[in-house]
Amino acid sequence: NQSPDLEEVINNVRKRFGGGGRGGKSGGGGSVGGFSPLLILVVVGGIFWLTQSFYQVDEGYQSIELQFGKFKETVGAGLQFIAWPIEEKIIVDTQEVRTVEVGYRGNTSELKEALMLTRDENIVDVTLAVQYTIKSIEDLVFNVGDLSYQQGLDRVVRTATESALREVVGGTKMDDLLTTDRPLVDSATKTLLQAILDRYRSGIKIESIEIQDAKPPLQVRDAFDDVVKADQDQVTLVNQAEAYAKGVIPNARGQAARIMQESEAYKAKIVADATGEAKRFNQILIEYQKAPAITKKRLYIETMESVLATSSKVMIDQKQSNGNSLMYLPIDKIIEGGRNRNLSDQNDDNVLSETATRTGSSDDNRRGGR
Repeated sequence: NQSPDLEEVINNVRKRFGGGGRGGKSGGGGSVGGFSPLLILVVVGGIFWLTQSFYQVDEGYQSIELQFGKFKETVGAGLQFIAWPIEEKIIVDTQEVRTVEVGYRGNTSELKEALMLTRDENIVDVTLAVQYTIKSIEDLVFNVGDLSYQQGLDRVVRTATESALREVVGGTKMDDLLTTDRPLVDSATKTLLQAILDRYRSGIKIESIEIQDAKPPLQVRDAFDDVVKADQDQVTLVNQAEAYAKGVIPNARGQAARIMQESEAYKAKIVADATGEAKRFNQILIEYQKAPAITKKRLYIETMESVLATSSKVMIDQKQSNGNSLMYLPIDKIIEGGRNRNLSDQNDDNVLSETATRTGSSDDNRRGGR
């Protein structure tokens, strides 16, 4: 059964060549319905050839045209034409960003391709994602061959990425890879991977590389986590010590400055006192040289004043005692008692009794003397 479009084309051709108006068999031998079988074959073949020669290239795609298997040209979006069958076309999506996973597939991890050896001879499990696009379909077609994404391009990128990553990880220490050097590893791997793909003229451009995870193998992960925790504790303690030092050192400096100021003040006071004493001594020396006896007497009196000012006083009536019993009047005790009204009665009685006894003895001595 012929399609309606093809049947309509045949009817139009019949009408054009005058075969459509006659019914039954035509007068010519071997013709069918007034239309030559050869003409029908030519028309059908021409239509088929046109459908194979004209093709549409969508936006974001490019087409490479081959003539007798050799490169002819690269064309962009739009209606294009090739001389089929001596020419053929290969259409490639050049704007799609593809992602390749290395070391894991979706939720599946712990693949052998993720295990890599570091510079310090430790095994680390590294997973990363690579994004790439097509930058040259000529190189892609002639040097990669298999253009299917799942089996062709993804496999090429994954293999090259694994090789580049192993080389970069092999030059990095495990601690650096797991902590601070991930961005450096990403950058170095991307540069090396692009160099590998360009060396083989693959036509692939690496857009980005990002390490998803880097960790020790499952068998030693617990022990390594303990080491990492210890390192973190060390950093925490160091930070705390530095913070403590930042608080203590200024305080110590402040105390040192205060002590220095106090010592300077004490020094100034001592020097001033010594200077004053020296000046006073010099003044006394001048007066002494003028009147030695008077100066000695004055110094003696001043010294006795300073000594007796803090000593207990005893008053003696030399005229009435005649060298016998002395009358003792405790002036300091009386003054102290006047200041302290809350002394016990017993102490007051003892003082009065002692005073009376001594007074009585003095009277008896006077009578006996008379």
